[in-house]
Amino acid sequence: NPMNPSIATQNGLSLAGRALIALLFVPAGLSKIGSFAGVAGYIASKGVPLAEVCAAIAIAVEVGLGLLILAGWQTRWAALGMAIFTVVITFIFHAFWAVPPEQVMQQQQAFFKNIAVVGGLLALVAWGPGGYSLDGRRAT
Repeated sequence: NPMNPSIATQNGLSLAGRALIALLFVPAGLSKIGSFAGVAGYIASKGVPLAEVCAAIAIAVEVGLGLLILAGWQTRWAALGMAIFTVVITFIFHAFWAVPPEQVMQQQQAFFKNIAVVGGLLALVAWGPGGYSLDGRRAT
């Protein structure tokens, strides 16, 4: 019954959800390493101070917390950190209310997609990573 899934199905879906979240963040963080100067320049162009430090933080968060979420280790803390990071960057980089009219739709869509990702991360904070995780193995 899909409305009353087994524990194994719930664990599998939790793993798949964590993997998909990691798929969004880990490659993005890794790509920032190879284009560090460009990333720092883009961050600076948005008026963010200490752009190189912020670029390094973005890499650490996206790769580090993304891998923790994938592995399901310290998942609730990793997901909370990723949610906070995502909210902050969303208001800085997708401020659809402050862009030229021809950019509003694209930035608004990116803004709300990011907010939806935050919703998924908060669900991980609330419910944890499931049994197919390092956290789940420690609990048993």
